[in-house]
Amino acid sequence: MDFKMTAPCLLGVEGLVADELKMMGAQNVCAENARVFFEGDASILARANICSRFSERILIVLDRFFATSFEELYQQVKALPWSDFIGSRDTFPVKGFSINSQLHSVPDCQKIIKKAVVDSMAADYGITWFEESGPVHQIQFSIMKDEVTVMLDTSGAALHKRGYRPQGNDAPIRETLAAAMCQLSRLRHYHTLYDPCCGSGTVLIEGALLANNIAPGINRNFEVDRWGLIPESVWMAERERSHDIIKTDTDFAAFGSDIDENALELTLKNAKNAKVDRFIRTAVADVRDFTPTTEKGTLVTNPPYGERMLDIRSAQAIYRAMGERFVSKYGWSYGIISPDEEFEKVFGRKADKRRKLYNGTIKCQYYMYFK
Repeated sequence: MDFKMTAPCLLGVEGLVADELKMMGAQNVCAENARVFFEGDASILARANICSRFSERILIVLDRFFATSFEELYQQVKALPWSDFIGSRDTFPVKGFSINSQLHSVPDCQKIIKKAVVDSMAADYGITWFEESGPVHQIQFSIMKDEVTVMLDTSGAALHKRGYRPQGNDAPIRETLAAAMCQLSRLRHYHTLYDPCCGSGTVLIEGALLANNIAPGINRNFEVDRWGLIPESVWMAERERSHDIIKTDTDFAAFGSDIDENALELTLKNAKNAKVDRFIRTAVADVRDFTPTTEKGTLVTNPPYGERMLDIRSAQAIYRAMGERFVSKYGWSYGIISPDEEFEKVFGRKADKRRKLYNGTIKCQYYMYFK
């Protein structure tokens, strides 16, 4: 069976998601704002869940249509083949959002969609009451400019929840964003990664996973596992494939430092959970004293900033110190994420490249220095 699917993602990383899905063998890949549509068989669905570094989750797209009335919404949803996916005892909650559409009441849309699914399945199964005690089939909908997309979430817990970080520090960066920063900085398996504001180690760990081609979902399960939709043989083959493509002879190393010793303990604990602790070294140090121990390096960091942990003045003092310490020289690149529009001025030089990214709801720029 082939599926139409979509991978929602953080704003700014759609291109990275599209590229990785193409590399996985997905077909008809099409990026939109904060999501990427694609097609593939059961193997691609499993592969995308296991291997996607930058997606937030993988959803099956059941239909896309226009609706401006509740009756239109009801009839279109009712016509979908729900019993092909949802068993008579399964759980099927509904959630979603509406933007710039005539059907603007999300609670009302939820009720209409739920009723349509129940009525469709009641006709198919010949029952009128559903106990909803079985596996969860999260129904999601989006309505944008009157275009409705109806989906089933296959991932369960969001894909950025890799499982290695049960506890973060004061302001942990999302795993998918850390992976995107490493990718944008062109991190390779023969590079040495530095993060002088490493916190709980997310950038270092995601860098190690990326450089060694370790699938981020290699050690976790997904909600679709419980549906019986994908044969177990497919999951076994995809997990075996993800193990086979791991690079085992890399020269990768990562150095993390922070002023908080507890954060460094957490970094090493998380790295051990992710099974990449052999690549990572840590030391207590202030970013103002950053002194690399290698001739070449790829620095990727998420320093504390105004809306996140420090006031603007304190954050800018760190940026100024970074500008002094992160010197331009052969074999070095620096990537720094910040919401401060004055960052380049305070840092002391213009970025060679910059990319708009969102750290949660905070609009940021990722400033990259390659020269």
